Amino acid sequence: MNRTLISLLLLVPIMTFSNAFAESEFASATIGVGVVVSDLERSVDFYTNVIGMKKTGQFDIDTDFGKKSGLTNGVAFHVEVLKLEDSPEATTWKLMSFGKGPGHPRSKGIQDDLGMQYITINVASLQPFLERIKRHNVKLLGGTPIPLDTNRHFALVQDPDGTFIELIGPPK
Repeated sequence: MNRTLISLLLLVPIMTFSNAFAESEFASATIGVGVVVSDLERSVDFYTNVIGMKKTGQFDIDTDFGKKSGLTNGVAFHVEVLKLEDSPEATTWKLMSFGKGPGHPRSKGIQDDLGMQYITINVASLQPFLERIKRHNVKLLGGTPIPLDTNRHFALVQDPDGTFIELIGPPK
């Protein structure tokens, strides 16, 4: 046998073995997040006009699907789909409301409740975000923005229902 053929015969099992680990169980590397809010219009306004997300779609869940899927036990609802940018790779932020407020007090820190408490958004520059935050009278939390290192600063706000939003990026 020549050396090239022997090398190929030895390489095929190694390539097959390494490809088995490269495959994923997931069809996408992003996660779609569904957020129940008290006031859909107010939350869409906050996420589009303060945070800068883009509305990229919407859909309705009817009573039949709500019951069969186990999502709502038969309650219909409307979903507004937002993304940081309108691209297939962007995470979806799906907002929906059932017309009622939270069943617990608003969190003052991430330690106050269970479940998802905050999201982190890495930005190219904090400046436009800080301008929109100020223009919309949204309160910056703690002493933020504060430096994380020589390049990045950290700013913290809460959405209308109390979800914390970390904005991380260079100040300018």
